[in-house]
Amino acid sequence: QVHFVESGGGLVQPGGSLRLSCAASGFMFENYAMAWYRKAPGKERELVAAITTLGFYTNYADFAKARFTISRDNAENTVDLQMNSLEPEDTAVYYCNKQRASEDAYWGQGTQVTVSS
Repeated sequence: QVHFVESGGGLVQPGGSLRLSCAASGFMFENYAMAWYRKAPGKERELVAAITTLGFYTNYADFAKARFTISRDNAENTVDLQMNSLEPEDTAVYYCNKQRASEDAYWGQGTQVTVSS
């Protein structure tokens, strides 16, 4: 069955960096576009970045452009998110999933990112 394990979150000061990683299993990873999402307190889950099956194309939410980079390793079934120049507004729980995953889909536990001085 589908399973995601997100890791790499933590507490970081504004302007700092974090690299999130997601280990996926239970499906043919290389056949799916993947994405990172985030959910901040009191807000709906939103798309952060997505990447196509072979990693040739990516797209980012406006807030993530020029700061975040999504990548994947189909040999390891992982998808990463490098986050630079973090801001307090980036504080959220970050999740990975297939692109266009619905709220009814399986979601992992996510990894908490807190940006604070």
